[in-house]
Amino acid sequence: MAWDWQVFCRETASGDQIAGCFGKGGDVTYLDWILSTWGWTMSVAMLALAVARVIGSIAGILRTTPDRRLVTFGSAWTELFRNIPLRVQIFLWYPVLPALIPVRQGVPSFVLVVFALGFFTSARISEQVRAGIQSLPRGQRHAGLAMGLTLPQSCRYVLLAMSFRIVIPPLTSESMNIVENSSAAFADSISELTRFALQAGEETSRNVEMYLALIALYFVSAFAIDRVMLFDEGRVRAKG
Repeated sequence: MAWDWQVFCRETASGDQIAGCFGKGGDVTYLDWILSTWGWTMSVAMLALAVARVIGSIAGILRTTPDRRLVTFGSAWTELFRNIPLRVQIFLWYPVLPALIPVRQGVPSFVLVVFALGFFTSARISEQVRAGIQSLPRGQRHAGLAMGLTLPQSCRYVLLAMSFRIVIPPLTSESMNIVENSSAAFADSISELTRFALQAGEETSRNVEMYLALIALYFVSAFAIDRVMLFDEGRVRAKG
């Protein structure tokens, strides 16, 4: 079977070939469409990653505190969101919660997917942060308190600063995974890459080209995140 990469230069409504592959006016080519869905995919992934890092770091810190109530809360959050499949969580946020919380009906699907993916990933980051902090000598926390820092300040300026160097490698993998996991957003009718490949493949009958382009964009996205995290790892690496 001969590949037809010119399919990306076709107009989505009429199927006409468009010179330059980019639509003008109201015309939208499949190249326009896939670039738009790539933008939505990265928006979902990056916003969810921001949510996951903040909540995951807090939950991970709580699990290392002397207060048993905080440990229980952080552990409950982690176990709850880690042990329910992501696709199930997204379905719970989208069709189930409106029946339980009517106010949620006005919230856009994009926001729901960001929080669903962010909460799911926060449980995994919580485990990484907890392991990173507990790998440090116990005297680090006491040293911070002895210097006059409060417990939150000691966690922020001493424990997190040191454990961050330890958790960068697993955090890199998690950051790359969140781009891949964003494909679950098609369940909420978000116009992302996986949904594009499904719809465009059906419209054009060129599934091979659509899915190869999909793979290429996922690879580029994950590789870019890997390079950024590798750069950060080099910046925070202790000299010697």
